[in-house]
Amino acid sequence: MIEFRDVTKTYDGGQPAVDSLTMDIERGKITVFVGPSGCGKTTSLRMINRMVEPTSGRILLDGQDVAEQKAAELRRSMGYVMQSSGLMPHRTVLDNIATVPRLNGVARSTARARAKELLDVVGLAPELGRRYPGQLSGGQQQRVGVARALAADPPVLLMDEPFSAVDPVVRAELQSELIRLQRDLAKTIVFVTHDIDEATILGDRVAVFAVGGRLAQFADPEEILRAPVDDFVAGFVGRDRGFRHLSFQEGEDVTIHPIETIETGRLADPSVTVNSPWTLLVDAEGRPHGWVPEATRESVTSQADAVPGGSLYTRGDSLRRALDASLSSPSGLGVTVDDDGRVVGVVRAAEVFELIEAGRLDRGRANYNTAV
Repeated sequence: MIEFRDVTKTYDGGQPAVDSLTMDIERGKITVFVGPSGCGKTTSLRMINRMVEPTSGRILLDGQDVAEQKAAELRRSMGYVMQSSGLMPHRTVLDNIATVPRLNGVARSTARARAKELLDVVGLAPELGRRYPGQLSGGQQQRVGVARALAADPPVLLMDEPFSAVDPVVRAELQSELIRLQRDLAKTIVFVTHDIDEATILGDRVAVFAVGGRLAQFADPEEILRAPVDDFVAGFVGRDRGFRHLSFQEGEDVTIHPIETIETGRLADPSVTVNSPWTLLVDAEGRPHGWVPEATRESVTSQADAVPGGSLYTRGDSLRRALDASLSSPSGLGVTVDDDGRVVGVVRAAEVFELIEAGRLDRGRANYNTAV
């Protein structure tokens, strides 16, 4: 789909910002460029749509050299999402989304109808279409930026650190939203980030860039975490890469145990008996709201008195999520929920560790058998 062939970019004859980059970006997948500041990842992204021109080498899009295409037409054929959303403050949300279709000659009514459809696609309420960017939260603005990039239904979507300016909770939501969109739309996405966690969560393939514009490693996320190609990649990935690698080990075999629960409306009910050291507080629909320790059971009269419960584990998610849920819980029990957020039980850290060790031994035997 997108091919870099010995691409170099230098400014004013200095050291290369991108140095002899050769790589193939697969159609319909998310490829993430990751690395420290000044490593050439954003420059590489912007050379795809000719916002930056290479000093030497070629970039091919479906076999055609992008240098042979008109820059303006090339850019309108691709979606582009930037860090600050780049929305026009004097135009409504709908008119911002409709920008590229209008530039491509689509009638205003048709472009606005498409914009309304995309509000739902990116998870925004229809009434937000009449607002201006300044009336939206940062996360909402980024969703509008994604909708605008999708408005002309481009096959390629370029995303330059689009989620770095929002808080961690919103960032996680936007990452999940992008994964959902990609399942539905199957775009060819090139995504730039400096966050290795974001890279391994989103990327089908990850390109790690080193300072000086050198491509240090290009592989799937699991391989980069398991087998960094050199000291630079190992250092960039971090000492806790083993924990991150658990994201690629499925948690289907984690045992889910029953847990005693109590509804928020029955906290003061004297007829309710408690037998466990920890009781899980849930609402009327069975969603968790915190823990009630046995020692302070009688003094807990409202949801505000409960102990916050840590992260949640969704049945069948990765071992990393299961372990994090149990380790972050004050009870040592990881709350497990279904797809609707209702409690189905708890997982125990010791049992998750046993599965991690079993997986490690299985991989060791597999590697030995392959070697011999």
